[in-house]
Amino acid sequence: MALQDVCKWQALDIERPSPHLPQGGGWAVPRGCDPQSFLWIHGPRLAHGTTTLAFRFRHGVIAAADTRSSCDSYVACPASLKVIPVHQHLLGTTSGTSADCATWYRVLQRELRLRALREGRLPSVASTAKLLSAMMSRYRGLDLCVATALCGWDHSGPALFYVYSDGTRLQGDIFSVGSGSPYAYGVLDRGYRYDMTTQEAYTLARCAVAHATHRDAYSGGSVDLFHVRESGWEYVSRSDACVLYTELRMLPEPELESEASQAQPEPVIPHGAEEGGEFPAGPREVAPEDSKMPAETERL
Repeated sequence: MALQDVCKWQALDIERPSPHLPQGGGWAVPRGCDPQSFLWIHGPRLAHGTTTLAFRFRHGVIAAADTRSSCDSYVACPASLKVIPVHQHLLGTTSGTSADCATWYRVLQRELRLRALREGRLPSVASTAKLLSAMMSRYRGLDLCVATALCGWDHSGPALFYVYSDGTRLQGDIFSVGSGSPYAYGVLDRGYRYDMTTQEAYTLARCAVAHATHRDAYSGGSVDLFHVRESGWEYVSRSDACVLYTELRMLPEPELESEASQAQPEPVIPHGAEEGGEFPAGPREVAPEDSKMPAETERL
């Protein structure tokens, strides 16, 4: 004790939370056990799910998500926020473990702030996705569960990237993540166009999440809608998912028969069949004046 007083040395308080994450192999596990194997065998297995989506169009990037946070069969929070602002021109949808998503977005915000102070400007959306992917890939195999879609606007225009906790990084126009994503993809694949108007994009995003919450037990609550523009992100609305789905069901159905009749081509009658003649038994030569196909098509 005397030596500690002279050197003014204090033992580390391991009970207080540390602002720094441990290294990839520094998790506290029993001696002689591999961290990856120990967490895989003895770690908790809680079912969880969500519905988040994002798509890029000519007026920016749309991000939408439900608000139900579930822990197995228990609804932990019916009004959580699953779209997290990173800075003025960047948002991120969160899917996976809520604690992991919140922690890594705080780490990402800190790293982007430090880089902005060093370089004098914020990095692009592609650089941000690469940074987040590189940081999380070191914890591969340690039951880290983060699946996010980074939605932003930089010098190249609207950008959208998908990043997973194992280091996966993808760029695209449409992403939907979570247990309700198959239902959301069904709506998005039918109604998505890059040249949509802003109101059409809002309606499509609300419709996709509302249908997913109706079919997926782990999704529900409300529908949060965000829009990333050149001037920055905007929180558009929060709508009750049940009320929204009821309103969508009351809308008139499209006339499928008229669409099918327009899409079905007219039957082609061979030359001479309309006059009561028989079909030719073998191939015959077609004169240029009898052909109804343009010359460009014939050459192809």
